[in-house]
Amino acid sequence: MLQNMKLLAQHTLNGFGGMGEGMSMQLVRDGRRILWLAHESAPKNFTAVDVSDPRKPKVVVQTDLPHAQMRSNSLETSGDVMAVAYQVSKPGLKPAGVELFDISVPEKPRSISFFDASGPTSRGCHVLWFVDGVTVHTACSDPDQTPLDPKDDQVYRIIDVSNTSKPVAVGRWHLPGTMKGDDALPPKRLAKKFDAGFRAHNTNVYPERPDRCYLGYLDGGIMVLDIADRARPKLVSRWSNSPPYNGFAHTVLPLFGRDLLVVTDESIQDDGKDWPKLVWLLDARDETNPVSIATLPVTGVKPLLHAGGRCGAHNVHENPPVRGAWRSEDYVLGTFFNAGVRVYDVRDPYQPREVAYYVPPMPQGSSRPTAQINDVFVDDRGVVWRPVDLGHCRRLGRPRCGPTISSSTPAQTGSN
Repeated sequence: MLQNMKLLAQHTLNGFGGMGEGMSMQLVRDGRRILWLAHESAPKNFTAVDVSDPRKPKVVVQTDLPHAQMRSNSLETSGDVMAVAYQVSKPGLKPAGVELFDISVPEKPRSISFFDASGPTSRGCHVLWFVDGVTVHTACSDPDQTPLDPKDDQVYRIIDVSNTSKPVAVGRWHLPGTMKGDDALPPKRLAKKFDAGFRAHNTNVYPERPDRCYLGYLDGGIMVLDIADRARPKLVSRWSNSPPYNGFAHTVLPLFGRDLLVVTDESIQDDGKDWPKLVWLLDARDETNPVSIATLPVTGVKPLLHAGGRCGAHNVHENPPVRGAWRSEDYVLGTFFNAGVRVYDVRDPYQPREVAYYVPPMPQGSSRPTAQINDVFVDDRGVVWRPVDLGHCRRLGRPRCGPTISSSTPAQTGSN
């Protein structure tokens, strides 16, 4: 299903699936555009795709994980340096943390250093944000802390990488009441069937406000943190919709010129069992008191609730402040798993409109009857890139079944 978007190309990535939510564009010194992609499951670590010609994407390198009990769900590039998040399946396993790579020659990524976050209660790093070449903002376990509940294990951690050979942790913040030794009482948990934990997720920091972190904190809602003193982040405000909603606040995208926040709640259960999972618009004129004013329309999403797999919001194009990325405060692009990628006009924040969408067909070899769209990245040419995750797939000869990375252009949404 497609409206106001044009499919340009797709690539099976040599048949290796399990695409996560790590997508980053590198503008190489030789003029090429390389799209780096993180895999959320073994055996692959990351893949680099030359997308200089968006109609002819080609893989230039794929790397393997050290073992099958880990994932590299997230990555970001800044110039010729790439940061990759490593999360392990069980606390105590290694490697768990962040690895830095020299990607000046994309075909030959070279490890520079590793920030070790492993420990008895640590699963390492789930998500990171790295856009300035100096600081990696992470949702990462801290081996010096012990969560009261294992689901609360990842906190906001700030890592200084100004010396890329010696990354150093310089600050952290967690929701009070979730770690041993906290004075605060533990927060009230959601119903067991929805309890995903009180832990950090996306950790976005932008040059418009380098003293603020816009933090998704799963069942804890979203936070705006004052990070002017990186060693001592302070809470500015917190907004939560759960209960009565079902948690898993994922991303906070500030639209600075509009005094708006775009907030996504991730769907994590199949067949709409945790519906509704929505994208919210918040009035942030007073950053100490964000107020919900709208949600993005879901008339095209709801019919797919029981079509198979997850259905509902996940992530948005996060307006990364880097070369090669498209940025807009008038249009929001979001991913909705089996409901595809959808484009919204938010120029009237009280009445956002859906203006385009693309829902790909079921990929060959999928065990689910639908494609599952995790993430979206828009480059400065207006080309939309998104990985299609098959979930668990069966072997179909060579190549193995896997996701596609597909590109398209929105037909009528402008390029603000």
